[in-house]
Amino acid sequence: MATKVLVPLLGEGVEEVTVTKWLKREGDAIKELEPLLEVNTDKVDTEVPAPASGTLLKILAQEGAPARVGEILAFIGKPGESTEAASPPRPEEPVASKPVSPARSALETLPPPAAREVGFVSPVVAQIAAEHGVDLSRIRGTGLNGRITKNDVLEFVHARPSSEAPTAQSHALPGATRVAGDQLVKHTTIRRQIAEHMVLSQKTSPHVLTVMEADIGRVAAHRDSSKALFEREGVKLTFTAYFIAAVATALKAFPIANSTWTEAGVLLHGAINIGMATSLGDDGLIVPVIKGADNLSLLAIARSVNDLAARARARKLRPDEVRGGTFTLTNHGIGGSLLAMPIINQTQCVILGTGAIQKRVVVVSDAAGNDAISVRPMIYLSLVFDHRILDGASADAFLTRVKQALESWI
Repeated sequence: MATKVLVPLLGEGVEEVTVTKWLKREGDAIKELEPLLEVNTDKVDTEVPAPASGTLLKILAQEGAPARVGEILAFIGKPGESTEAASPPRPEEPVASKPVSPARSALETLPPPAAREVGFVSPVVAQIAAEHGVDLSRIRGTGLNGRITKNDVLEFVHARPSSEAPTAQSHALPGATRVAGDQLVKHTTIRRQIAEHMVLSQKTSPHVLTVMEADIGRVAAHRDSSKALFEREGVKLTFTAYFIAAVATALKAFPIANSTWTEAGVLLHGAINIGMATSLGDDGLIVPVIKGADNLSLLAIARSVNDLAARARARKLRPDEVRGGTFTLTNHGIGGSLLAMPIINQTQCVILGTGAIQKRVVVVSDAAGNDAISVRPMIYLSLVFDHRILDGASADAFLTRVKQALESWI
C-alpha cells in the first residue's frame, strides 16, 4: 500500500499550514527523510521530509493551498501502485457537476479583467461599484462609446450569484480598477499573513500612541567600550540588545504592560518574552521571540538578537521561535524613521517603536540645577498601547521606566 505523506504537527497550537513549494514532482524517486516539500506557518518556512523511500506517486495539495495537520499531502510508493482507494475526494472538491445558471454563464463569457479598459466612470458609478464590491472591468457598458452607466452596475449586481458577493475581507475599490499597462503582483503567503494580522489587530483593540525622547549617551558610551569584548565572544553588540534589556526591566516593574485582554479579565503573563520585528526585505517582516528576556544578561540578549535575526533572514527559524511573545519591539529607525505608530502584535497589549538615533541640541541640567546647551545622541520612543488595558498614565509610567533604564545605563 502506498505511504501517505501527512501534514506534521510543527508546534503547539499549529493547526494549519500553507504548502509553499514542492521540491519533488510526481514520478520522481525519493529517499526516506529527503526533503519533499516546504510548508509555511506563522511566516516560517519548514521542510517536510519524505516518510519513506520510493516514487512520488500523487500530489494532492497544490502550492499555495492550505492544509490542516494530519491531512494527506501526497502518496509515495512503487511505480504504478494505485492510490485511488486511499485518496477520496477532498471535502472542498465537487463530486458532481452542478447546473450553471444563465447569469453565471453570462458573467463567465466576459474577457479577463486585464484584457479590458474601463475608461471614464462617473463618481456615482464608482461609488455604487465600491459599495457592492464590483470589479468594473467585468461589466460591458451600454452608454455612449461603451461607457459604464449606473444601470449597468445595478443589473450586474442583481445578476451576480450570491457566492460572488463581497465579504468583509474582500471588496473592490474604485481606485483599484485595472487598466492597460497595470501589473498585478500576486500576494506572497507572508504578505497575506501580515495583512490579515494587521487588519485584525486594528479591529481588535483601540490603539493609542504616546511618545517620549531619550538621551542614549550613556548607552552609546557603554557600547563603544564593550564592542571589542563582545566580539571576542563572537557577538555583535547592537543597540537592539540595550532596548530589549530596558524593556525587560520596565516590564518587571509594570507587569500590566505584559498582559493580554480576555473577556474574563486581564491575563498577566508570568514570562517576559520579547519579540523583535525583523525585516525580510520585500517579503515583509517576521517577529522572532527572545524567551525569558528578563533573566538574560546583555551578552546573552545580544547573542540571541544576532542568532535570531540571522536565521530569520536565512529562513531558518523554527515555528516555536516566533510564538509565545508577550511584548514586541520594532526598530523602525534602521531605515531613518524618527517617529512611527506601529500596530500592536495581537494578542499583546503594547508595542514599542524606536526611531533613528540623531545628535540634537538639547538643554541639560547639572546637579546644582544649572542649565546648559549640549549636543546629545537622542532617540524617540513610540509606545502604542491597548486602551482597554492601559490608560495614558500607566502607559506613560511604563515608557518613563524604559527611558530611565536607557539614560541611567552604567
